[in-house]
Amino acid sequence: MAQKSRKTGPSGKAPLADDVDAVVRGVVEKYGGEKRAIIQILQDLQERLRWLAPETLEAAAKKLDVPPAHVYSVATFYKSFSLEPRGRHLCTVCMGTACHVRGGTAILEHFERKLGVRAGETSPNREYTLERVNCLGACALAPLAVVDGRYHGQMTETKANQLLEILTGPSE
Repeated sequence: MAQKSRKTGPSGKAPLADDVDAVVRGVVEKYGGEKRAIIQILQDLQERLRWLAPETLEAAAKKLDVPPAHVYSVATFYKSFSLEPRGRHLCTVCMGTACHVRGGTAILEHFERKLGVRAGETSPNREYTLERVNCLGACALAPLAVVDGRYHGQMTETKANQLLEILTGPSE
């Protein structure tokens, strides 16, 4: 969730460059500037900034005193890192075997219709990102959707509507 204390640019959406440097400095200091903590540092940066912009990766490399290519290689190796802007709300629908068999495709299509984005996209206003994943490892909860880090099992279109209404407000 967006932090109210963080400064934003003119659109109110993205942090100013000076703030990105301050965020990077704070996160790197949290881990004592340890190069071996690069994954945790990138996870914290992504959580705070919602994605890893090129200037964020460069600032992290500078603060850690490592080549930018090293930071970039870690960020691109792990699928959990996003090098594209993400929405304020992250919606993930599992398409593993159990979820697929129990209606995961219909749930994903429902999320796409309701949010107005396809899987793998972020809404133009950067409110929502919809992702499709191959397996979340919680097959007993199938079909499964994860919204803002919270697991919602035995998902139905009705449950999805209730969940999305909390995020988007009541539909007219």
